[in-house]
Amino acid sequence: MCSSWRLFLWLFFTLSLFFGSKKMHCQDMNDYDQIDNPAVLPLITQLVYTRISNLTSILSHQISTESNFCVKDQDSDWNQAFNFSSDLGFLESCIKKTKGDITNRLCTAAEVKFYLNSLMEKSTSANYLKPNKNCNLTSWVSGCEPGWACSVPPSSQKIDLRDSKEMPSRTSNCQACCEGFFCPHGITCMIPCPLGSYCPLATLNKTTGVCEPYLYQLPPMKPNHSCGGANTWADFSSSSETFCSAGSYCPTTTQKFPCSSGHYCRTGSTSEKRCFKLSSCNSNTATQNMHAYGIMLIAALSTLLLIIYNCSDQVLTTRERRVAKSREAAARSAKKTANAHQRWKFAKDAAKKGATGLQAQLSRKFSRKKDEENIEKVKILNQETCETDVELFPHSQPSSMVGSSSATPTEKGKNPSGLMHIIHEIENDPHVIDNPNIERGTRHKSATKEKQPQTNTQIFKYAYAQLEKEKAQQQENKNLTFSGVLKMATNTEKMKRPFIEISFKDLTLTLKSRNKHILRNVTGKIKPGRITAVMGPSGAGKTTFLSALAGKAFGCLVNGSILINGRHESIHSFKKIIGFVPQDDVVHGNLTVEENLWFSAQCRLSADLSKPEKVLVVERVIEFLGLQSVRNSVVGTVEKRGISGGQRKRVNVGLEMVMEPSLLMLDEPTSGLDSASSQLLLRALRREALEGVNICMVVHQPSYALFNMFDDLILLGKGGLMVYHGSSKKVEEYFSGLGINVPERINPPDYYIDILEGIAAPDGNSGLRYEDLPVKWMLYNGYPIPHDMRQHAAQFDMPQSVNPANESSEVGKTFAGELWNDVRNNVELQGEKIRVNFLKSKDLSGRKTPGVFKQYKYFLIRVGKQRLREARIQAVDYLILLLAGACLGSITKSSDQTFGASGYTYTVIAVSLLCKIAALRSFSLDKLHYWRESDSGMSSLAYFLSKDTMDHFNTVIKPVVYLSMFYFFTNPRSTFADNYIVLLCLVYCVTGIAYALSIVFEPGAAQLWSVLLPVVLTLIATQPKDSKILKAIANLCYSKWALQALIIANAERYQGVWLITRCGSLLKSGYNLHDWSLCISILILMGVIGRAIAFFCMVTLKKK
Repeated sequence: MCSSWRLFLWLFFTLSLFFGSKKMHCQDMNDYDQIDNPAVLPLITQLVYTRISNLTSILSHQISTESNFCVKDQDSDWNQAFNFSSDLGFLESCIKKTKGDITNRLCTAAEVKFYLNSLMEKSTSANYLKPNKNCNLTSWVSGCEPGWACSVPPSSQKIDLRDSKEMPSRTSNCQACCEGFFCPHGITCMIPCPLGSYCPLATLNKTTGVCEPYLYQLPPMKPNHSCGGANTWADFSSSSETFCSAGSYCPTTTQKFPCSSGHYCRTGSTSEKRCFKLSSCNSNTATQNMHAYGIMLIAALSTLLLIIYNCSDQVLTTRERRVAKSREAAARSAKKTANAHQRWKFAKDAAKKGATGLQAQLSRKFSRKKDEENIEKVKILNQETCETDVELFPHSQPSSMVGSSSATPTEKGKNPSGLMHIIHEIENDPHVIDNPNIERGTRHKSATKEKQPQTNTQIFKYAYAQLEKEKAQQQENKNLTFSGVLKMATNTEKMKRPFIEISFKDLTLTLKSRNKHILRNVTGKIKPGRITAVMGPSGAGKTTFLSALAGKAFGCLVNGSILINGRHESIHSFKKIIGFVPQDDVVHGNLTVEENLWFSAQCRLSADLSKPEKVLVVERVIEFLGLQSVRNSVVGTVEKRGISGGQRKRVNVGLEMVMEPSLLMLDEPTSGLDSASSQLLLRALRREALEGVNICMVVHQPSYALFNMFDDLILLGKGGLMVYHGSSKKVEEYFSGLGINVPERINPPDYYIDILEGIAAPDGNSGLRYEDLPVKWMLYNGYPIPHDMRQHAAQFDMPQSVNPANESSEVGKTFAGELWNDVRNNVELQGEKIRVNFLKSKDLSGRKTPGVFKQYKYFLIRVGKQRLREARIQAVDYLILLLAGACLGSITKSSDQTFGASGYTYTVIAVSLLCKIAALRSFSLDKLHYWRESDSGMSSLAYFLSKDTMDHFNTVIKPVVYLSMFYFFTNPRSTFADNYIVLLCLVYCVTGIAYALSIVFEPGAAQLWSVLLPVVLTLIATQPKDSKILKAIANLCYSKWALQALIIANAERYQGVWLITRCGSLLKSGYNLHDWSLCISILILMGVIGRAIAFFCMVTLKKK
């Protein structure tokens, strides 16, 4: 019978809940006899819990609409706060205490909403609610006191816990709040305490009059009133007494256990967590001591950094040593081959000489004919020459050869012997010496089928063999006989370069900002295959003249005409075959000599050229510039000693020689060099001129021996006026005609420059001053004379023509007019730079250089080598970041109330500052190198992307280095991965900003901005957003999004009893729990925008 009654009661309760009945009969819940029955009590408890679950489910949907910013997954958050299914003991105890009247004492949805809304209002205290239906000035029952609750009168309508509109009247049968529930001050109902809280009955401390562990006191004038239960659940600062204390865990809201040894329990824990190995966790501890991990990581990273610091160059050094061995072996093999070739040639010549002598003796003895008639004639280029000259033409095939010195004369038309064929094969290909048994006619066929050399040994062997062959060829060409000249003329193996001839007429450059002439009426021509020297005193416009020809005269008004090969073409259309050597040695100091030259060759030589041919070009330049001994030496910087100044200057020239230019311009390449180094450089340039290269160079007072190596001379006077242009061999003749003779034992160039400088007066009776020399040159060539120089021309009593184009009148301007003119000139200058950089000229060079992707690969390899050699600097950066993480992690105390906001604020500032300063080095130190490389036609995009790609290594590693200290010292609730992702995006963002700062500002100003920006932006981001303007400014601060993402990731891990604390803190900060992905996206977007701005500024803001 009892079993049937229990089954009937369970089915009735279940069906009532399922159909959502709002009318419960009183006897169903207040059957006191059945409540005392141990078999029925669990069923009633389960029913009450089900109704509470339904209440919390309804509330979760309603509150999530108002508090969506702090609730990410409403079902999960409410389950972790109010899922008591694992232990309903506190509910059974309350049912017994209230004798089944628990449902009349539980808060309805309307009362819970009233309580939670009161908490969200900043003006309301968490310990006292606003007046309501049950607790106001006219009605104040005992249940209105903190920790107490009341029931509805028996005659009242039954309570529906799901009613969210009207608060029921509760004024009868008031008693203390049950354990596991809290009863707020000013409301007469009970609310279940969330998981992670500890809500026992309070006990009165008679000394202080406080109900402990809570902080409320007994109501005054009510001596019979006793302490109740818990009175509030709010944020941690207002109701920390209801939170399960640190070092303990509370599986239910009425149970509290100390944390055992080897485990740790944070505030509000429902279970204890096992500590990691090697971490110390005593009993009753709140966090695990992970300092051992920090010490181990510091030791490991310090060891790794020390290894990198001391052994960073070993990787490149080992590779260079292996390549050097292959190169040396190839050089020895080529030398051996060349020597064998020379011996074969000497043997052949001796054999031919002996055979010819024997033939002559036999002819005189038997035929008595003249020796000259017995020597067979051959036809070369439609001219009759002797057989002794045939050997100078390797491509000609003689009709008769002598096999040996003891052989009889061969008959006409007979095939030559095999030995002579081998000799001819050796002459044409030095590699044949490796296989002297090669058959006739097979070499040419095999050469066409032979694959290109692939390994380093094969490539170097090919290159050095060609070099030895060229040396032998040059040695033969020293014999200036008729046959030697023919041999040079018929050598089709020599690479031909397109010729560039530049002519200029009335070239005048005027500085826009000052309206000052820096070059005037310069007329002349520089020709291919000749070396033209530009000389003159300081301030004569020599470098300006060179820049004007190269199309780099920005900020100047250019008048006159510049013709390229007789046509009006832009010089930028030929920049792929034009080399410009700046006055300063713009060479990468952290690369070796060979690496500098090889990179320039890869990016600027024709893409169709094979790697062996490129290696040959580089080896040829190294050979002729005399850089063999330092090819593997680092060029060096100001801080790190490298090669000598003369060698550095030759490397500076070699960067342009390896691209095999047709026009080579050099700005004072011999300045700072001794006579021997200067002559070595000029000999290398002479060799380039022999290949048809047009060479124009600015020199400053060369020695007489150096002066004689020039073909043409352009002599400029003060004011940019031309004094002489013509052959350097005739300059003395021209000045002698003017009555200016060079004194004995005086270097002519020095003497002429001293005259133009006004230091020395012309000797003789010429009566000329240095101001008259430009006019003399104009009259000598019949050039038009500017208006302001006609007074100088009048004294010479010669016909003259006037150049009206150069007449100008200077009109006085006001200060505002001059200011407006300067602003307009600056705008025009920037517009001109943008036009040159972004509007591509038509390519007329005929050379197809590697594309962006190939150049990106070459740039990436170069930057990788540079970073390996700068590994010590990188190691110092990591060490500083490591110490910053350790210091901030040990000093910062993680606050649960703010979810570690203070520590994360310091983190954003420190990581931004350190990473931004380190990223400045990527571009600020290489501006000159970029300007030179971009002007030569290299891809700016490939350069920028290679730098950025290599910096991604730091972007990935630096957050790990910092968090390895900070995370294990602070031990936040968010995961390591969450913190790493945020810092990864933060470093990516600040790196892009640092790029823009380093490009726009000078190094000193860029460093100052890098320090100020993180501090200022973080202060703005953490200020209260009272106005829309301040909020809009804060949204532009990257630190706001980084800080928000870090706090959100940490706040999401605070659950259960922390729910109200989370919502209150996020509401105060203005953060949204759903915006984590938005913060990450904005950080990445800011990084991309920073890089786009940096790239735009890089290609527009060039050196003035």
